[in-house]
Parts: sequence; C-alpha cells; structure tokens
Amino acid sequence: MNRAFVWTGLFLTFVFALWAASFGGVDAFKADAAATQKMAAYVETIPGTDTTFELLPVPGGTFTMGSPPGEPSRKEDEGPQHEVTLKPFWMGKTEVTWDAYDLFAFSQDIKRKQNQKLDLAKQPETEKAADALTRPTPPYADQTFGLGHDGQPALCITWHAAMEYCRWLSTKTGKNYRLPTEAEWEYACRAGSKTAYSFGDATQLKDHAWYTQNSDGKPQKVGTKKPNAWGLHDMHGNVAEWCLDHYDAAFYGTFKAGTPALFPVLLPTDKRYPHVARGGSWDDDAPLLRSAARRSSEDDWSMLDPQQPKSIWWHTNATFVGFRVVRPLEEQDNLKGIRSMVIKN
Repeated sequence: MNRAFVWTGLFLTFVFALWAASFGGVDAFKADAAATQKMAAYVETIPGTDTTFELLPVPGGTFTMGSPPGEPSRKEDEGPQHEVTLKPFWMGKTEVTWDAYDLFAFSQDIKRKQNQKLDLAKQPETEKAADALTRPTPPYADQTFGLGHDGQPALCITWHAAMEYCRWLSTKTGKNYRLPTEAEWEYACRAGSKTAYSFGDATQLKDHAWYTQNSDGKPQKVGTKKPNAWGLHDMHGNVAEWCLDHYDAAFYGTFKAGTPALFPVLLPTDKRYPHVARGGSWDDDAPLLRSAARRSSEDDWSMLDPQQPKSIWWHTNATFVGFRVVRPLEEQDNLKGIRSMVIKN
C-alpha cells in the first residue's frame, strides 16, 4: 500500500480528533483510520440534471448522546445520557433544497426527457427504476407557502415523503442514501462538542442559526450561517430535520449503562406518527435548537389538510420541518433495504 496514502488517512483521523478536542471533545473518540482514508467530501450530481449537492465525511466514533441533567431547558426525553458508537458516513452539507426535491416530487426530470424527445425505453435501468417509483400527489396549496424556493430548504415534507425521496435518489445515483438515524444526526450535529450547541452557548446562536430572533419570520437560503466543526450548515435552526427513527420518549432508558450502544435506531413501522425531527427551526426559540433537543411529529402537523385520509406526502401545518440525507460508508445490517411502510388508510 502506498505509504503516503496511509499517512494521509492517519492525518485526517488526527485532524478529526483535534476538531473534537477544540470543541469540547468526545468521551472516547475512536475514528477508524482505515475507514477515514476512504472518505472525502464530494459533489453529487442528480443524473440527467445539472442539480448538485455536496456531501461531507463524518468519521466513525463514540460519543455521549443526550443532555446532562443540569443543561438549561433540558427535557426528560433527552436522557439518560448514554454512550453510542457509530460507523462513518457522509452527510449533506446542507438541508435538501426545493431545487433537488422538485425533481422527485414533480417529475421535472421526466418532462425534460420528453421535451428533448429522448426514447424513455432506452434509458439506463437505474433511470427506468427511478421513473417508476411513486411520486407525491399534488400539494393542497403552494408547497412553499410563499416562503421562498430557489436555494431554500424543502419544507412541509412528511417523514414518508423524505424517506421516498431518499429511495428515489438512491435508485437514480446507484448510491445508498437515506435519512440519518437519530444517533447519527446528534453525533454529526455535535461534531465533537459536549456543550448545549455545537459552537458553545446560546450567546453565539445568531451567527450559526436561523431562529425566531433573526429569521424575519421565514426560513432562509441554506448554508448562509456558519457551519459546525465538521463543515455542516444549519444543523441548528432553519428547518427541523427528519430522522429515520420512530420517536419514543423513553427510548434512551433502554440502553445498558457503561456499554456503548452500537448503531442504535428505533426502527420505523407502518405508523404515521410519531417520528423524530431534530435541530429546531426558523420558527423556534433557542432551547429547541440545542444539540440534544428532540421533537416528535404529530397529526396536527396536517391539521388544515381537507383530504380524508390526509396526505401521506405533504404537511399543511409544518412549515418548520425539512430534511437532509446521509450515505453510510458501510450500511448496518438492520437498515439494509429499509423503506417507508406508511400507506394511505
């Protein structure tokens, strides 16, 4: 093996450890040098379009999940704190934007092919498979609710819709994209920190997040605030972000003390509620933006939807929720092939 290549991987691991130390550290940072040297930031282009998004590497490691009892505004569902070990993954540098989501939701890629008089039967198999996936039904109202489109985070997206977008994106690209588990999300948000926010305390929040005090009553373009130590923007604020997990207020109490939980996730079922959303939003006060703060979805997020049954694709009352994607370097066994089982009743 090339000696320079090995040393590059070790150096990257050392850099990640320094980042962790400079932002409060993790209790047992165990970045895998062999895995780290396989990873680098990259730009994904959605096939057949000029739409791109960037993914950043997140090294595997062990961290303390949840908040300590003395953290201001702490809620009971944020504890008890427990150790978690995770494998490396890539994460979207920003939240998924309307520019990318529209390609899935409104089949703009298919229309473009038809306008270009392309023979759809001669598409690559991945394209045929992606085109065959079920797409969202038309939204009841303007899906942006007048809150902006270009460069803006997609919002009012149900958990099911976010899961299906990831499945479509995986099919299109041939890579395994999905929602982050709740543990992966908090680990990536903290970026080695132990403080209430990845950057320290709430006095610095305006520099890192869009929330009630500075958002002008609406979400803002992604990536315009300072990133965390691992380069991820808007982990605090702008829109809350869907996680893969079902929400259970008592879930943290199921872990064995003193032994790190390996790749934990509360697997979703066919139930529409509740799922976990993290990070807080443009419409939230500072406490909901903390790294450990948890939020559970509720049926009143679609309260104004006149349809019966209500849409499994769009929320009418959740202008504060969106999502970002991850791509595991090596998928954990219980998540291989996972997809939403939510259906219309």
